[in-house]
Amino acid sequence: MKTIIRASLLQGLVLWAPVAGLSFTASLVPVAAQAAGPSAQIERLNQALLGIMKQGSAVPFPQRYQTLAPVVQQVLDLPLLLKNSVGLKWNSLTPEQQSQLLDVFTRFTVARYVSEFSSFDGQSFRVSPNPVASGSDQVVQSQIVSDGTANRIDYLMRNDGGQWKVVDVLLDGSISQVAVTRSDFRTLLAAGPDNLLDKLRQKISDLSGGTM
Repeated sequence: MKTIIRASLLQGLVLWAPVAGLSFTASLVPVAAQAAGPSAQIERLNQALLGIMKQGSAVPFPQRYQTLAPVVQQVLDLPLLLKNSVGLKWNSLTPEQQSQLLDVFTRFTVARYVSEFSSFDGQSFRVSPNPVASGSDQVVQSQIVSDGTANRIDYLMRNDGGQWKVVDVLLDGSISQVAVTRSDFRTLLAAGPDNLLDKLRQKISDLSGGTM
């Protein structure tokens, strides 16, 4: 399986794990060594992905979804990711619309992970044990290796009440996935928040083969 990095949300990108068909098979540090640190959070996500990849299509999509969802919600700051992806229009939405969007965005994000990480073909993640400070945030540097080719994927992490969470993903160390998604959302929101909700719900159905 080849490594594919896509830029657009609407092309089926796994926004917060942007490379298809990869597994966690190697890292620079064991998870237990950094149980509370930002690198350990990425390790936790990678190990959960490895689990569903080994299950593959032999396990129904909804079951793999239920296995992965708690980890995604622990590692990703989904409310902040959504707010930053919507941008300035966020404050114009009603609390009910914000709540609906967060629910669908969460399900959409997990569904994309399950869809993209659906098989194991010997790929590996390499996670640096030494995050780089970016103001009060930390950047976890990583590589995803497939067929001998390494792709750089960095995670911008922020401390949220004592727990480090992903607030952006940087492709090639510089391309912000929040910025890319904001561009996609701006187009969809031009027709109103219900349009964005409908598109995300349809995408969830497509990714899950109609099972969700």
